[in-house]
Amino acid sequence: MSTTQEATATSLLRFATAGSVDDGKSTLVGRLLHDSKSVLADQLEAVERASLSRGQEAPDLALLTDGLRAEREQGITIDVAYRYFATARRRFILADTPGHVQYTRNMVTGASTAELAVVLVDARNGVVEQTRRHAAVAALLRVPHVVLAVNKMDLVEYAEPVFAAIAEEFTAYAASLGVTDIVAIPISALAGDNVVEPSAHMDWYGGPTLLEHLENVPVGTDPSDEPARFPVQYVIRPQTAEHPDYRGYAGQLASGVLRVGDSVTVLPAGRTTTVTGIDALGTETDIAWAPQSVTVRLADDIDISRGDLIAAGPTPVPTKDVEATVCHLNERPLTVGAKVLLKHTTRTVRALVKDITYRIDIDSLEQRSGAQGLEVNEIGHVVLRTAEPLALDPYTDNRRTGSFLLIDPADGTTLTAGMAGEAFETTPTAQEPDEEDWV
Repeated sequence: MSTTQEATATSLLRFATAGSVDDGKSTLVGRLLHDSKSVLADQLEAVERASLSRGQEAPDLALLTDGLRAEREQGITIDVAYRYFATARRRFILADTPGHVQYTRNMVTGASTAELAVVLVDARNGVVEQTRRHAAVAALLRVPHVVLAVNKMDLVEYAEPVFAAIAEEFTAYAASLGVTDIVAIPISALAGDNVVEPSAHMDWYGGPTLLEHLENVPVGTDPSDEPARFPVQYVIRPQTAEHPDYRGYAGQLASGVLRVGDSVTVLPAGRTTTVTGIDALGTETDIAWAPQSVTVRLADDIDISRGDLIAAGPTPVPTKDVEATVCHLNERPLTVGAKVLLKHTTRTVRALVKDITYRIDIDSLEQRSGAQGLEVNEIGHVVLRTAEPLALDPYTDNRRTGSFLLIDPADGTTLTAGMAGEAFETTPTAQEPDEEDWV
């Protein structure tokens, strides 16, 4: 292991759960928390009381995550529920996302920062439309690891052929989307089979339990393998007697490693300079790595402000013409000609929707051209023209600096989540649009 890897080694895994309605996501999460001893006694007592009041003899573990009143009344998940727990081997941040079609945007929110996605399938129903939809969203967001959890195996008498058929169908579909790391696990969330403890009913399965896999799946990358990207959040100039000439640029390193002496380029201006100092928590250091928050000092007094990008290594070419895959999140359609704000890292600029090249049919992955707008939860490919140049990396190369949001300039509402570049590796490249000027 390199020095950088040792310094950045972390035991934190961010993962999201997804699946169709009534596949048992909330029960699975509740079982995971309960059996890993991550539930406080008063929480469990509250769930037991709530379960008894609803006429249930055994505690309904789904109530550990379904916190909204409407969720408990309807027995469904509506909003993204975040839960934090830990074992002796690793810490976890879990996003329990909804299964309904109308809440696909919530799954996008939960999976956007996830390193692993757990897609649940009801063993009785197999792979359904929403299963394929969630697999496509995970592929679109470049989630590195996917787990297929075939739930409710107790209701199919723990039959191995049922599990094998579902695993084969899902793996083939996910692989066609470019997902390379897929692990299938047969479970029963209600009975606890293969969630935390191995199942006594499925001796034909020799793989890990869900928790065992979550504890051991590799997470993160070596920052030294990535180009450095440092979006500037704030310019620090105390101008005090103690620090009369101090000029530092504060922010969070989005990717890569910065060292004192590194040659860097300030984008979008394109000016080149050298890192002369790095301050972390008030202490000078020679090196910083993602995702540390630090203050960087440079050799030259360059005009730098919030929203600029300090980059090392291969740098993106700033452009006003942005092609991206987007998921529309708002009830109001995104239409051609719409004027929006585009927020990329710490930079926000005005932008115009020049074209919606195609809309993606998530079920068939077909590109349907001619769309004049995107409705809520729809995914498509758009062309944007920005008032100022942006330094975006392709989303396939960098999830942090390749993503952005479209915002309504009138009321600040988030409209759309965007990812620079094409959606899937198997998707053909769209044609370049005609040039238009808009500032």
